Amino acid sequence: MNRMAWPAEDLWLALQPLLPHFTVEVLPQVDSTNTELMRRARAGQTEPTLLITEQQTQGRGRLGRPWSNAPGDSLMVSLGLMLAPQDWSGLSLAVGMAVVEALHASGTDQAAQIGLKWPNDLWLRDGRKLGGILIETTSLPSSGMVAGAPAQAPARYVVIGMGLNIALPQSAQGWSTPPASLRELDARWTAPLALAQILPPVVHAVLAFASHGFAPLVPRFAAVDVLRGQPIHTSDGLQGTAQGVAPDGALLVQTAQGLQAVHSAEVSVRPRHMALPVRP
Repeated sequence: MNRMAWPAEDLWLALQPLLPHFTVEVLPQVDSTNTELMRRARAGQTEPTLLITEQQTQGRGRLGRPWSNAPGDSLMVSLGLMLAPQDWSGLSLAVGMAVVEALHASGTDQAAQIGLKWPNDLWLRDGRKLGGILIETTSLPSSGMVAGAPAQAPARYVVIGMGLNIALPQSAQGWSTPPASLRELDARWTAPLALAQILPPVVHAVLAFASHGFAPLVPRFAAVDVLRGQPIHTSDGLQGTAQGVAPDGALLVQTAQGLQAVHSAEVSVRPRHMALPVRP
């Protein structure tokens, strides 16, 4: 298997001033980048770490769904660090927004087609899934560097997993949403190029979230929200029209009984009609 040329040194040089003791590691194969960083954290390794892999054997997404790939077909990375925000609500949205906005800023063909589907999926505006964010946290002993400003709240170790389809997956078995890929938008995309584009904005977004929470991002969220104005239903039977998000990142749904907030990240939200309008 030919190894890809990852911009590890450039990313380290750019981000080490923001994340003391930051390291970047590339593995040809691992069961799951999220799982590996959690294993290391529980063994006492809590330094800020970016773990990249070219192939996952047990990759997973939200609700434990499998995420498999052929080498080069996907970007699969996890960022692990100690963090101490006042409120964790909305972190997946903050990360997702940073990824979407970074891809928009790439200037590549049709990048504006990429949006964010609450709470943690990247979609094209035709209703197909481009990628996702998987965030996991755990409480650890108080040792370890905390990213950002001095902590005013208890710190936790957080692993932020990010996956993007560079090419269409060879199999979409088990996927509840049809897949999309970056190369459909621009044939020049590669996994290393996508990583270089999204990682610095994600780190800045995570540190800003630790200091200020999600509320300042609500106005910007509207520009990338693929569900707003769409009729949706949730897995627990709620039906209505998506109306954006609250300051804590909750999904707002206009129902026959009034405006309701959906907080749980375990709620599956699907448009009743998969074809979403293309916004100018």
